[in-house]
Amino acid sequence: MIEISTSPTTTTLVLSGDLDLAERDQFPGVAARIVGLRRQLLVLDMCRVTFMDSTGAAFLISLADSGRKRGGATVLRGADPRDLFVIDVCGATDLFRIDNSHHCRPDTPGRGFRRPDLAPAPV
Repeated sequence: MIEISTSPTTTTLVLSGDLDLAERDQFPGVAARIVGLRRQLLVLDMCRVTFMDSTGAAFLISLADSGRKRGGATVLRGADPRDLFVIDVCGATDLFRIDNSHHCRPDTPGRGFRRPDLAPAPV
């Protein structure tokens, strides 16, 4: 599931569930909507992502690349180390600003970064 919210300068995508081949049919419509909004900053909130494969990474990379071509920036917030690894293997880490200061709420389903003092990461 992908939820989109906007402010005058920022578009935020809250991603949840699996970001994979099974979900790819919705990616072009979401990408067109994001590009049409023409905000300078795109925040990808990945706290609720449970799995991402190369198809999901390609979707995020295409969003970041589109924004960069327009002079914008893309921030990954709450990304799991495995998701960052997939993006790194794709050679696209430099397209993103990684928000290492964000900590997902401990009751957030998914597997983003969690403060160790609040809740353990799922196994």
